Amino acid sequence: MKIYQKVLFPLSLIGLMVACAPSTQLQKSWTDPSITKATVKSFKKVLVVAAFKDDASERTAEDKIAAQVKNAAPVQSYNYLKSTDTDQKLVEEKLKKDGFDGVIMMRLKTVEKSSTYVPGTYYGGWYGVRYGSPGYVSVDKEFIVETNIYSIAEGKLLWSGTTSTLNPTKFDQSIDAIISTVKYELQKKGLIK
Repeated sequence: MKIYQKVLFPLSLIGLMVACAPSTQLQKSWTDPSITKATVKSFKKVLVVAAFKDDASERTAEDKIAAQVKNAAPVQSYNYLKSTDTDQKLVEEKLKKDGFDGVIMMRLKTVEKSSTYVPGTYYGGWYGVRYGSPGYVSVDKEFIVETNIYSIAEGKLLWSGTTSTLNPTKFDQSIDAIISTVKYELQKKGLIK
């Protein structure tokens, strides 16, 4: 086996393992100590809000979140809120009047960029010929998304979680991964089935 094959095969295996690694992870979560499974299951009507870079992204995220809500009637904010609904107190009164008892809110908190220098590789034979690749700078983008669940009746935050997604390529797939990560955490805490 040639030397470059001996080196390239392990490198390709490492690349495959990195590509298969989950790119969305839960960074942190917080649960109100008074929350129980019954608290979340008691929701009858839930407003779903997503705050992202544009209307299309927000609609996509809200639709995907709403599709995952069980045991409650989800209403996407784009179907309910108006651009003039800016006063939080008035919005809360409107939600109570219309029978809402919960809010699920997802928002893009920040995008963090980092640069890493990847040194070049060189392989030499006894005869002095060198093969390899030059070094380069790799730029990573980490999207930090916060998801919150509020109780309108109690007027407080029940659960909050922050996820990080490294170098997302497709918005739909990233939202699916975030929802899956949040759902897994809520199931692990026994708050949902």
